[in-house]
Amino acid sequence: MSAAELRRDIAEPTPAQRGAIWVACLDDAVVGWAACGLNSWTSQAGVGFLNLHVHPAHRRAGIGSSLLSRTDGHLADIGAKRVEVFAAADSVDFAVAQGFAPAREMRYASLDPRFVPRCPPSPAGVEVVSIAAVDPRLVYDADTAASLDEPNFAPIDSFDYDEWLTEVWSAPMLDHDLSTAAMVDGKVACFTAVQTDGDRAWSGMTGTVRGHRGRGLARLVKSTALARAATAGIVRASTSMDARNAPMLAVNHWLGYRQVATRIGLIR
Repeated sequence: MSAAELRRDIAEPTPAQRGAIWVACLDDAVVGWAACGLNSWTSQAGVGFLNLHVHPAHRRAGIGSSLLSRTDGHLADIGAKRVEVFAAADSVDFAVAQGFAPAREMRYASLDPRFVPRCPPSPAGVEVVSIAAVDPRLVYDADTAASLDEPNFAPIDSFDYDEWLTEVWSAPMLDHDLSTAAMVDGKVACFTAVQTDGDRAWSGMTGTVRGHRGRGLARLVKSTALARAATAGIVRASTSMDARNAPMLAVNHWLGYRQVATRIGLIR
C-alpha cells in the first residue's frame, strides 16, 4: 500500500460503501486507525468490511476496543448484517474475543523477480501484451468474469464499469506497463494486475476467463509480468492467495513464491 494510494482512498471514498474512518491519537502521533463500510462489489445486501490497526508499541491499552466501538456503531447505522475482517496470527484471539469466527485462511508470499523461471512459450493464437495497450473495457470484462470464481466471503458480482475505472484502472499503484494480458481473438483471456511502489510490487489480481483455463495462461502472464518488473528495478514482489485456491497456489509455487505470512479471515 503506497502513501498515494492510501491518500486517494481517504480523499475519494466510494459513495456506495458509505464508509467512515477514525484515528486514535496520542499527543501528535497517530497510533491506531479503523475504517469500515459496505462491500460495494457484491450483490449480497448488508455485507460490511472492517480494517483495524493499532501500532505494535501501543497495543493492549484499549485503543483497538475503543476504535471498534465506533465502527460497530457506524456499521449498524448503515445496515451491515455481516462484517468481515482479516487478522494477523497475533490478532486472531482479539478478533475472536470481539465475536468474530474464523472462516478462511489467506497466505502471503514473496519472491525476487530477478530469479523467476524463464517465461514459457505462448500457445498458438495467444498474444501477450501490456494492458497499457488494451482497451480498459476488455480488461474490465475479463476481471468481472474471472472474479466470479474467486474464493471469497461474498461473491464479487456487482461492480459496474465506472466504479471499476475509478477504483481499479485509475488506482495510483496500478502499473499499466507491467500489468500483462493474454489476448485471444481480440479479447482478454487472462491477465495479471501489477501494483508498484518504488522497488516493490504487489499482485493485485490474476484471473483467467472460463474456457481458457488449463492452458497455462496464468503462468504465462505472471512470469512475463515478473520478468518485466525485474527489468524495471523491482526487487521484491508479493502476492496473496486463498488457501483453497489450488490452481493459483501451484502457479505461484512454480514461479518461486515462498510463504512469508498468514492471515485469518473472520466473520461476525
